[in-house]
Amino acid sequence: MKLKHRSTGVRALALWALALACLPPALAQSRTQSSTMIYSCTTADGRRITSDRLISECIGMEQRVLNRDGTVRLVVTPPLSSDQAAAAEVRERRAAAERLARQEAVRRDRNLLARYPDEAAHTRARVSALDTVRSAMEASESRLRELSDDRKKLDQEAEFYKGKALPPKLQQAVDANEAATEAQRALTAAQKAELDRVNKHYDAELDRLKKLRAGAEPGSLGPLITSAAAGAAPSPG
Repeated sequence: MKLKHRSTGVRALALWALALACLPPALAQSRTQSSTMIYSCTTADGRRITSDRLISECIGMEQRVLNRDGTVRLVVTPPLSSDQAAAAEVRERRAAAERLARQEAVRRDRNLLARYPDEAAHTRARVSALDTVRSAMEASESRLRELSDDRKKLDQEAEFYKGKALPPKLQQAVDANEAATEAQRALTAAQKAELDRVNKHYDAELDRLKKLRAGAEPGSLGPLITSAAAGAAPSPG
């Protein structure tokens, strides 16, 4: 049993020696050229120990590498447990994602400023985007008028069959007209909503541009807040 305990301690000490071998080159060179390295730790029972090498009584605990004047040169931390290592990895991934998001926010704000050097340029872009939606709305309204005219003709033809089933060909034409009219009305409603979304998107951009030109740091304003999906509104990027 004593032999097993001693073997475990030797393996732990070896791990600490391996950790120390990974010290920065300058510090490692200093260690080989000088015997002034002092190791210090406090044991679990509160004893403070110093030595000229890694302290076996503090294996698995923090040890400090001191200069001759007592100042701390390096802190040697114990190896992480599997749970601690997993938690550290999660923190690092989260921090990396936050750094990436910050960089992307800075890039987008700078692109916004480059795309719209003044308010007039932004106004021209808004007008152009709105004109595109309005043109589509005019086409939809024109199509609705055509469908309405077609339906009047179909209704006139159906007058000859009052109280009777319509001929299959005429019934199919009526059904197709109704389906096309319903789809066109839904499209027109979506286009009206898109007109509102485009305006809100450009309102949010304009507010952001004013803050950036007033001195706000790119990337510091958070996401572009708008109730619009802004599918038809180009976003700098």
